[in-house]
Amino acid sequence: MTDLLLAAQGGGGWGFLITMIVVFAIMYLLMIRPQQKQQKKIKAFQNSLEEGAEVITNGGIYGKVKSVDYTTNKVSLEISKGVVISVDKNYVFATAKDMPAK
Repeated sequence: MTDLLLAAQGGGGWGFLITMIVVFAIMYLLMIRPQQKQQKKIKAFQNSLEEGAEVITNGGIYGKVKSVDYTTNKVSLEISKGVVISVDKNYVFATAKDMPAK
């Protein structure tokens, strides 16, 4: 903390630079890296969608995958018997079994 005060007063420019590098490194390790891992996991799930899987959309709609069109990035979900909707593949983010029970 004293390094920040010294840098603000005009002395110790290197101390301020080192402090900023350390702060960025900690922020990267605690915030950015875990978020990137989670995004990769979600993307892998979306690319492995298959018919019959029970999924949840980003909007909270539960449904069963009827078909996946990878060229248009659309997933057909049966949300009720005989009711099929199309959603963008990027908005399907979890399987129903992954969600905690209330």
